[in-house]
Amino acid sequence: MMKVYVISGMGADFKVLEKLRFPENLEVVFLDWLIPEYGESLHHYVKKMADRIDDSEPFFLLGYSFGGVIAQEIDKLKPAEKIVILGSIKSRNEMSGLIKFGKITKLSRYLPEFLFNERSAVTYSFFRKLVDPKNPKVMEYFTVRNPYYLKWCVDKMSGWKSTEINPKVVQVLADHDIVFPAKYSKPEYIVKNATHLFPITKPKEVSRILAEVFSS
Repeated sequence: MMKVYVISGMGADFKVLEKLRFPENLEVVFLDWLIPEYGESLHHYVKKMADRIDDSEPFFLLGYSFGGVIAQEIDKLKPAEKIVILGSIKSRNEMSGLIKFGKITKLSRYLPEFLFNERSAVTYSFFRKLVDPKNPKVMEYFTVRNPYYLKWCVDKMSGWKSTEINPKVVQVLADHDIVFPAKYSKPEYIVKNATHLFPITKPKEVSRILAEVFSS
């Protein structure tokens, strides 16, 4: 039975992916987020994530949102048979204007950590509007709330330098995603009438896509 290692989105546990149904011939292994060390590079962090993967046998990778970026970086250290990214991008060229602004200004590096605190009304309001403004339960899916971890993720996402598209990547996006708009990418699949939270709001369609991808 082949394993598929799954990495959730920034700040999210696996609640956001719990409604997905994977093919029965796959063993799903969730990789929990690690809290980065202060000043830790993306490469060093990815290596620690990759250390938990057994590459003595073939495996798949699946990443949601920022987890999709981590999955692609892991593949550079421990190559997977296939990489599925949900609500994520294949290269920095697909970044939205908002993320590019963060990259150019390096804004996240100068923001105080308290703005990334779960009790920050500013952060809560911005995050909810960005991910899914109509979903009152949006914050229930994002439980990894260490302020430094969140600040680090924002900085590494906006500063991601990868430009080459990995041919093993299968990209699934939502048509109403504000975080990673489909118009900047050429995804293999587009989930209709959905936002960035499409794995939780459109689980049947996403599960059907996964069955198709992992069977080919």
